[in-house]
Amino acid sequence: MKIYSAEQLQKADSISVKNQNITSTELMERAAGMVFNQIHSRLEASDIVVKIFCGIGNNGGDGLVIARMLVEHGYEVKVFVVNYSDKRSKDFLINYDRFKNTTKDWPVLIKNQNDFPKIDEGDFVIDAMFGIGLNRPIEGWVGALVAHINKSGAFILAIDMPSGLYAEKIPESKSAIINANFTLTFQSPKFTFFLPQTMDNVGDFQVLDIGLDKEFLAKTNTSARLIGKEEARLLYKNRKKNSHKGDYGHSLIIGGSYGKIGSIVLSATAALKTGAGLCSVFSPECGYEIIQTALPEAMVITDKQKKHLSEIKIDFEPDVLCFGMGAGTGDEASSAFQKLLKETKKPMLIDADGLNMLAKNKELLDLVPERSVLTPHPKELERLIGKWDDDLHKIKKVQKFIKKYNVILVLKGAHSFCFSKEEIFINNSGNPGMATAGAGDVLSGVISGLMSQKYDPVIAVVLGVYLHGLAGDLAAEKMGYEAITAREIINNLGGAFFELFTEEEDLHFD
Repeated sequence: MKIYSAEQLQKADSISVKNQNITSTELMERAAGMVFNQIHSRLEASDIVVKIFCGIGNNGGDGLVIARMLVEHGYEVKVFVVNYSDKRSKDFLINYDRFKNTTKDWPVLIKNQNDFPKIDEGDFVIDAMFGIGLNRPIEGWVGALVAHINKSGAFILAIDMPSGLYAEKIPESKSAIINANFTLTFQSPKFTFFLPQTMDNVGDFQVLDIGLDKEFLAKTNTSARLIGKEEARLLYKNRKKNSHKGDYGHSLIIGGSYGKIGSIVLSATAALKTGAGLCSVFSPECGYEIIQTALPEAMVITDKQKKHLSEIKIDFEPDVLCFGMGAGTGDEASSAFQKLLKETKKPMLIDADGLNMLAKNKELLDLVPERSVLTPHPKELERLIGKWDDDLHKIKKVQKFIKKYNVILVLKGAHSFCFSKEEIFINNSGNPGMATAGAGDVLSGVISGLMSQKYDPVIAVVLGVYLHGLAGDLAAEKMGYEAITAREIINNLGGAFFELFTEEEDLHFD
């Protein structure tokens, strides 16, 4: 799913009005009607009190349409107009009059802090104060109203995006941003929905296709794309019946040190579970019996040193080489890594201590094969590229880094970001239970397993990150977040492949 900018979406609105021969008011009616349908299907005319806070622009107009439809279907609705200016949009005024003709319970005007209504913990609040057009912080009594809503304990549903949040930049302060439980957003998610600094304001979200001009949307290029089940499914390659293990590649997993052999066992297991035809593991000598016992499907080669890597010697050419998990950053291991980089021409995957070695000796970055995959978590990334001011500055630094070294980078997180030179792919699978030891080692194995099967490195990354998160989601359904371990993610990889081809269920307000 493309992630359009606010400017692109505003242009899509205008083109849709022209090409579909409708008015902007009719487009608003369509979009707000879809929001009403989502609310009505979940609340089903319950006796809950719905309190709608409307701005005086088009987001407020959406809120008024929703309010009118709720009243017409028997809901108890209280509408509050946040009167922060004397200006009103045309569509706001049209729908203000329509609402007044629907009920005698007219909107209450909020002009200052003395007008704030009481909000109870059991209320259902709809935030329709500011949409994607907001370009400055919410201040003064309007900011105080946002804080009043946030601390009420009510369920908060944001329309299009939480008020106070920008579509493509980081707010100067988080004190005046709605903390939504759920956001119903129009046509496309907004980029800030996925940034660590701002995603908590959004809560769960659902994208509503409001029927904007399909030709314009298809032809419009975006810099970012959200990867869900539909997108991941298209990346999957079917296996031929007439095939053998050699057709699916040979993964070589290199790493481990005394006390950290489990990391490469996890990576190797994940590579095989993702479909690699063969998997070999290179480890210090202390890993031999552990790996042979834990993973009899893998072949094991050992270093001459017992407890750490010192010299990596193999007598075959793997299809993909995965390095770094549990390797440590000692001098001998670092020297072995440097020699390995000089000898390796194919794209490889570098994780964990491999990344730390690159960070300690930046000259090694020039030796990394083109289109290799780096998989840092935020702290590892900071060691590689330096500190950043905010999430958007971080992204710019990553883009500069990957263009300089011609690599692909996965920034792991709640929404992992996959960076290629052309585009950012934002993952939409996974859950908090995956914040557990070894989960990153599993991801390295998953991506390596796909790369060994001749998936292009970018596709291997995008599909691998999604499958990894989906396996974690399946594990969470069975045991909850707290009980998930890296091994449980591996155990659900097979189910993740099956799940690619099942239908999704809608999220619910709760």
